[in-house]
Formats: sequence, C-alpha cells, structure tokens
Amino acid sequence: MSSLTTKSSQPYDQEIIDIVDYVQNYEIKSPVAYETAWNCFMDTLGCGLEALEYEACTKLLGPIVEGANLENGVKVPGTKYVLDPVQGA
Repeated sequence: MSSLTTKSSQPYDQEIIDIVDYVQNYEIKSPVAYETAWNCFMDTLGCGLEALEYEACTKLLGPIVEGANLENGVKVPGTKYVLDPVQGA
C-alpha cells in the first residue's frame, strides 16, 4: 500500500530559503506600503462584492452539497455561505 505523503532528506533550494526568510523576517517600515496594501485589500473586497451581481460569478460559489454549511468555517463576504478553508479561498 502506498502512502500519500513522501518524505525527502534533500535540503530546500536557496531560493526557497531566501523567500521564507524574507516573509518571516522583513520589517515593513513604509507607511506607503501599508496604505497600498490596505487599498489593494479594499479594492479586492469591492470587486468581489460587485461580482455577486452577476450570475456567471455567483454560480461558481457555494458548498459542493447544496445547503451544507461548515461550522466554524470561512464566511464568504456578501453571501450566506460558510465553507471549508479550501473552498472559501
């Protein structure tokens, strides 16, 4: 019987190590960077809420099983859906 997970003793590539170090350790000091990130976030929410006006978009949303909601799941803004993290993303 095969396992779904594999383990590797190979070290990570330097590029991956550099990305992880940057994400974990870089200190953002620029107020403009925070403002830009906030504006991007708000624009994303606005576009998502506007997309709810179009059936072609809304038919892609929702649980796999109609009427199913996951307790403590991810709330989809602008809808009544509460989904698992993968579907909610």
